[in-house]
Amino acid sequence: MKITFLGTGTSQGIPIIGSDHPVCLSKNPKDKRLRVSVLVEWDNYTFVIDCGPDFRYQMLRAGCKRIDGIIFTHEHSDHVLGLDDIRPFYFRQGDISIYAHKRVLKTLKRRFDYIFQIENKYPGAPTVVVNRVKNKPFKIKNMQVVPISGLHDKLQVFGYRFNDFAYLTDMKTLKNKEISKLYGVKVLVVNALRIQPHRSHFNLDEALQFIKQVNPKKAYLTHISHLLGFHEEVEKKLPKNVYLAYDELEITI
Repeated sequence: MKITFLGTGTSQGIPIIGSDHPVCLSKNPKDKRLRVSVLVEWDNYTFVIDCGPDFRYQMLRAGCKRIDGIIFTHEHSDHVLGLDDIRPFYFRQGDISIYAHKRVLKTLKRRFDYIFQIENKYPGAPTVVVNRVKNKPFKIKNMQVVPISGLHDKLQVFGYRFNDFAYLTDMKTLKNKEISKLYGVKVLVVNALRIQPHRSHFNLDEALQFIKQVNPKKAYLTHISHLLGFHEEVEKKLPKNVYLAYDELEITI
């Protein structure tokens, strides 16, 4: 399995428009972060988890010519606004599968109504195959995927486990029965927004405590804001099996 980090930033990305914060002015490419998303590839299948407003550029930058589907964590704009940009894939491949909680599907149908229309549909609009995700394992191609349900403040969000890999973003609280689904993973990706506490995201300390509880062989931090600090400085302070993810990082499991 190959994982490509398409984006590792928070909802505003880094640099933030108009900001003169030192991290936003950094020349280090690892401090420049698009909105959070990953490409997950196994066998001959390619899936994207979330498609935010940077989706088009992320697909071009990754050289991605085909996707088998998009798996959504939740409905916030930085995770869904790129849905219209599946059109080039649709024109070449046909209908694109999407996977999401019923609440997220309802939001997508409202925001992208023209994609879901059946009658009198605009001929340039893509078509999707809707798959509702419940909080129980489901099959994608030859892979069993295990949803991990948590809270983003008061909003339910899904993380996902693919065999030895698990991806969680925008998490703040999880019940123990959900955390137990992660035991045994080799690689865990989890959000770490900043140093100071935040109402709807893990801060760095919370992310590290969560990683310690799950005890993967390796962990990567994502959904990072400029307030976490410079990439090189933060990574030096992390435990030896924990790393800051960065845009275009590729890992193989």
